[in-house]
Amino acid sequence: MQVLRTLPRRNPLFRAAFSTAHLPLSSKTEDEAMLADMVAAFAAQEIAPLVSEMDATSTMPDALIQKLFENGLMGVEVPEELGGSGASFTAMCSVIEELAKVDPAVATCVDVHSTVVNNTVKFYGNDEIKETYLPRLATDTMGSFCLSEPGSGSDAFSLKTKAEVSSDGSYYTLNGEKAWITNATHAGIFLVFANVDTSKGYKGITCFVVDGDTPGLEVGKPENKLGIRARYILSGVEMVLCFWGVLCKRK
Repeated sequence: MQVLRTLPRRNPLFRAAFSTAHLPLSSKTEDEAMLADMVAAFAAQEIAPLVSEMDATSTMPDALIQKLFENGLMGVEVPEELGGSGASFTAMCSVIEELAKVDPAVATCVDVHSTVVNNTVKFYGNDEIKETYLPRLATDTMGSFCLSEPGSGSDAFSLKTKAEVSSDGSYYTLNGEKAWITNATHAGIFLVFANVDTSKGYKGITCFVVDGDTPGLEVGKPENKLGIRARYILSGVEMVLCFWGVLCKRK
């Protein structure tokens, strides 16, 4: 608070930024409120009884993940025509909020899958990619966002994974390692960031969709962690994904 007192409060931009008129709305539509209540009930009935065991064993049951899909929690913002609910971002926030009240591990799993993986495909994938992968991501297949690496961590522009195009231009070969990859253990679809032209620096980085059964993809052993442990075994923090010779068809 001492820092705020030293800021130039007479500046109109400052006043606008801190005006109550500009604070985000907390109201929900009737559908969003109903969804929040449904998720709260689901979390109390299906997740709460498992929290202690999941934390003690650093595991998240496949049966629970399946229920997340069956109840539509993994495709909240995916369009209905592609297998999702077509709901709002506010609805997605409500889902994560209610899950996190019971277990942040489950909330993290759903959040990364839905708001990071699904939305990356939804907003940036071409029609073929969206039609191929979003129905799977919304109904039965976990997604994983593979950006961080052992040597670069959060400095995404320093990633070392490379994508080399074949001599006939028909496919890319990915080589590299990724670490701290959420949902890696259970994922069937990986969004892998690699550099196709290192001479361009970070501008050469692009994203590839890699199926989990692609030859050359290896998921390493996770390490034990202190908190939200069910998420850690699922997310593969300290887990290394190796993409030695993974082939991606070039579009």
